[in-house]
Amino acid sequence: MKALFATLLVSLISFTSAYAQTERKDLQVFNDIADQVNRYTQLTIFDSISASVDDGKVELTGWVTMPYKRDDLEKRVRKVEGVMSVTNKIGVLPVSQFDDELRFRIARAIYSNSSFWNYAAMANPPIRIVVNRGRVSLEGVVQSNVERMLARSLASGFGEFELKNLLKTDAEVREGMEARKSN
Repeated sequence: MKALFATLLVSLISFTSAYAQTERKDLQVFNDIADQVNRYTQLTIFDSISASVDDGKVELTGWVTMPYKRDDLEKRVRKVEGVMSVTNKIGVLPVSQFDDELRFRIARAIYSNSSFWNYAAMANPPIRIVVNRGRVSLEGVVQSNVERMLARSLASGFGEFELKNLLKTDAEVREGMEARKSN
């Protein structure tokens, strides 16, 4: 009976250890992917990319303004150590003069506001403005709910058909990461 218990305990410890290593490995792969995406010089505030990693299997989602960006990002992610496969679900936004004008007007309104100057000065500003056939989504991370609401207010009134505020606060992102760690 003691031998059976000891074997079960060792198996449980090795399973838990393997699970923790897989979790840690996925987190490291995710961080490496985020680094590759953030270092991609063709990415603009009008592109938005998300990634998920599950046991080395990566799924890329989001929107880019040009087809070559989608392909380039997939190639960059495939080179990350620990990536077993990549499912590329990144959409390419349609070419539209109306959408382009909407993007620039909203970006100018947000990033020229003194509350967002610190973001505008960043190499990779955190507020993403995705415009698809006149429908606007604000994506990314801001420091507070006040900034989230201000960005939404500044982005409205430019003739958009719809405006979704998908911005998250730093606190919400931290809570989400902690919840994933505990699961």
